[in-house]
Amino acid sequence: MPETTVDGPLGLLAELTHACPLSCSYCSNPLELTKRSAELATADWHRVLDEAADLGVLQSHFSGGEPLLRRDLVELVGHASSLGMYTNLVTSAIGLSRPRAQALRDAGLDHVQVSIQADEPVLSDRLAGISSFDKKIEAARLVKELGWPLTLNVVLHRQNIDRVEAILGWVEELGADRVELANTQYYGWALANRSALLPSREQLENAEKVTRAFRERLRDRTDVIYVIPDYYSRYPKPCMGGWGDRQLVIGPEGNAWPCLSAHELPLPKANVREHPLDWIWRSSPMFTAFRGTDWMPDPCRSCERREVDLGGCRCQAFQLTGDMTRTDPVCVLSPDRHLIDEAVAAANDPATADPAEQVGPVPVGSGPVGLGMPELAVRPHRAD
Repeated sequence: MPETTVDGPLGLLAELTHACPLSCSYCSNPLELTKRSAELATADWHRVLDEAADLGVLQSHFSGGEPLLRRDLVELVGHASSLGMYTNLVTSAIGLSRPRAQALRDAGLDHVQVSIQADEPVLSDRLAGISSFDKKIEAARLVKELGWPLTLNVVLHRQNIDRVEAILGWVEELGADRVELANTQYYGWALANRSALLPSREQLENAEKVTRAFRERLRDRTDVIYVIPDYYSRYPKPCMGGWGDRQLVIGPEGNAWPCLSAHELPLPKANVREHPLDWIWRSSPMFTAFRGTDWMPDPCRSCERREVDLGGCRCQAFQLTGDMTRTDPVCVLSPDRHLIDEAVAAANDPATADPAEQVGPVPVGSGPVGLGMPELAVRPHRAD
């Protein structure tokens, strides 16, 4: 396949490991997690970062799983920083001790993004699967103390979205510079647990109202990002700003993807152990399959929005229809839109959406469970 003249990516998401102390039921990691023994070695990541810099990558985001479980994290951050990249740690904050944090700061880490599950310990620990709330709050305070910009990431869903106002109270108290209130997108474990996670329309509207008021009140102090679930949109969003257009994801085993969920698609793998990153980005079937609009079938091909949403999400189309080339079912013009409408109708059915009638089980390591907790059908397993 001939190489193209496509521009290089702006950002690299380096998923260093799938190992994680948490067991979040909305996790976007694959259902089959990469074992620790199969992860890229430190030298491999050094080469990947070098090749990414040559491609023009400006930002390197270290994620997982939990990247703090990698003993070489400080070294990798330092290497990316030496290449002139802006470096960001995406973390549960479990394991972010003061000595580790200071070592990361000395290595050149520019930014820290901490996930929180809820505003109070019992609910937060239940959603995370372990006792972690106090550790997260302590770590967030440490981040601010050491002078980093702090982003708090809150994945919203039916079990915590009614507490947005209290969650934003923590955002204000911790002095976060940015908060991402990202409603769950339904891939991987989140799709398996969709019936327990998809909020009602009323819940979404209430959360949006609270968020707008908070954004207005703290507009000069905190950047507030609020993302609704695709299922409540009329039209899909372009995947990662366009397939293979701006972002590059590399998994723990070295497979490279245009987005976090592309590992599920029946496309030939592109692994950094086997190919240079430049070839993967410019010429591999994984990255060229859905660039631009030539691949589109109708109704996308003849739609006036084809250059706007670029056909939507290929992973969502594949997960819901079994065909990665079909129009994203989120689109109101999709012949498969009924799949989305049925899920939304179930989430808004009082018989299934009334939390007072549902009590979930107590996951291992969590606190007591109260009313208002629908059962989570599947929980992710941790890598060895």
